[in-house]
Amino acid sequence: MAQSSHYAGNNTSSTAQDVRDKASQQYDKMADNVEGAMKSVAERGREVGEDVQAVAGNIKSAVDTSVKEQPMATLAVVAALGFVMGALWKS
Repeated sequence: MAQSSHYAGNNTSSTAQDVRDKASQQYDKMADNVEGAMKSVAERGREVGEDVQAVAGNIKSAVDTSVKEQPMATLAVVAALGFVMGALWKS
């Protein structure tokens, strides 16, 4: 009977090692998935930043052209935008 309890002890030890190995594998997979997701988010953030810079450049160019070609109309639009922003700020 002592032999069967020894066998059970070895079997339990082997099972515990299997559980640890599987847990370690799952942790590694999860870490890889998180790392991939973070890289994807960082790359998307960089792309969005580049897009914002392009839009800002386009807006600056349009404003510069508008100021040169129609300064009074540009001033009226800016005044209207200021009024709207002020009204929104108060509410």
